[in-house]
Amino acid sequence: FSAMATYLNRNRIPAVMPYAIATMMFVQTFFLVVLIFLTNPFERLPVPLPDGHGLNSLLRDPGFLMHPPFLLSGYMSWTIPFAFAMGALISGRLDSQWIKAARPWLLTAWAIQGTGLILGAWWAYHVLGWGGFWGWDPVENVAFLPWLVGTALLHSIIVEESRGMLRKWNMLLIITAFCLAIFGTLVVRGALLASVHNFARGPLAPTFLTFLGVVLAVAIYFFFKRSPLLKSTQRFDGIVSKETGFLLNNLLLLGIAFATLWGTLFPLMTEAFQGNKITVGPPFYEKVNGPIFLALIILMGIGPMLAWRKASWESIKRNFRSPLVFAAIWFVIMVTLLDVRDIFTILGAMACAFTLGVVVLEYYRGVKMRRQTTGQAYPVALSSMVTSNRRRYGGYIVHVGILLIALAVMGVNLHQKQAEVTLKPGETASVGGFTLRYDSLAANQRRSDSLVTSAALTVFKGGKQIDTLDPKRVVYDNQEGQPVSRIAIRTRPQQDLYVLLAAWDDQTQVATFVMFVNPLVIWLWIGGGVFLFGTIIAIWPSRQPAYAPIPARQPVAGGLPTKA
Repeated sequence: FSAMATYLNRNRIPAVMPYAIATMMFVQTFFLVVLIFLTNPFERLPVPLPDGHGLNSLLRDPGFLMHPPFLLSGYMSWTIPFAFAMGALISGRLDSQWIKAARPWLLTAWAIQGTGLILGAWWAYHVLGWGGFWGWDPVENVAFLPWLVGTALLHSIIVEESRGMLRKWNMLLIITAFCLAIFGTLVVRGALLASVHNFARGPLAPTFLTFLGVVLAVAIYFFFKRSPLLKSTQRFDGIVSKETGFLLNNLLLLGIAFATLWGTLFPLMTEAFQGNKITVGPPFYEKVNGPIFLALIILMGIGPMLAWRKASWESIKRNFRSPLVFAAIWFVIMVTLLDVRDIFTILGAMACAFTLGVVVLEYYRGVKMRRQTTGQAYPVALSSMVTSNRRRYGGYIVHVGILLIALAVMGVNLHQKQAEVTLKPGETASVGGFTLRYDSLAANQRRSDSLVTSAALTVFKGGKQIDTLDPKRVVYDNQEGQPVSRIAIRTRPQQDLYVLLAAWDDQTQVATFVMFVNPLVIWLWIGGGVFLFGTIIAIWPSRQPAYAPIPARQPVAGGLPTKA
């Protein structure tokens, strides 16, 4: 990434690039020193082992071919926009050119980090066997923090580019995002916080803290030194405006980030001041962040419909009429046809419906206007509209992906059903409208590298057989103390039926199962794909016309010009 960023921008911002390159080299040198002298992965053991334990059982899954590379690449990708920011600060060239050069790399880091988070949730869901996909573990939280700050930054730089405002704010956000990425690496490898994620530990905390301190000191020094050059060229003209919407968006995202950081660091703070660690669990994060997420979803619908500078009451009524009607129709469907009574479900679904209505309306208006001006057919008008403004319409697709993820999170958190049962062959158990019959057990079946125990289950709904499931437990050779589950999951658009084989008796074939019904989970993975698709559209460069120099006319005898 550093080489690509250097090559592509070598002539675009020549005054900034030397300092940006120096910043990237400084970060790379630090990590090379850490790898070579502190945590050399190729360091030999003092005593050769005849046979190692092999790969951890939980990591023998295709998901781990994708999740760590994406997440760790996301961490390090924040170096590029940070380097551009430092280059601009050190050189004093703080016009709009550096932010235009940094924006594609900011989107790239944000997309890679977000994809890594989705892949991690997918791996946790189908491997760990606890029925969920996000546990608010410290390692998960610190990976989430740069993405949240980056999301705020992606929105606020629109204000800087359009109105010349929030310039200091954006610079601080870039610095914060990079520092949080380094902090995340510190938490993961520095043994600062207890986590269910097991990593090789080493004496890295002092080294990373020193590096983080140096980065912060240099960045803050140049920020204050160049602060007069970062003054906004415009002011807020009205409270109800697109600028205000973006600012509220930033405050909500940073509120979620602060609450998550506070909960993550709370054990360290209580240990420092009270002498004992007090941890906070998922209920804290869900109660604090849940309402903020809901407000953010609503704002995702309000912001795009507001005008710059100041929105008139007439434009507000005209723009919000259709999305509000769409949300009201969805409310009636939920209450009457779906018989939903949970107030949080209703509010969340209506917020998602409202924002989805805004996206649909924006696409409809754009296609309609293009057809009126060009006479193109609907598919052609849609394609040309998106390609002419990839950033805007790709962003709307990302919003749809976030809405799908929000629906899935609400479905699982508010309506998950769970049962733990012990059954003999032939007995049945029910959960969430499903009936499962335990048919048989095949214990300790030898495979090439493991022993596998599997159970056969038949699934009924409404008295009719609809599927069969075979949850397994696998014990890999040399990993006898760490059996791993192979969960049986029946996925449908409405819900997942999720069954784990927890325990069994070889003699009697009595087995214990943990069963979950998780509503709408598939939309989390679909939403992740939509998120990535929209980001690719927004990043994808538009075609720019190329210009070739025309040779000047040369004078000839007699003073008559001719072409060279």
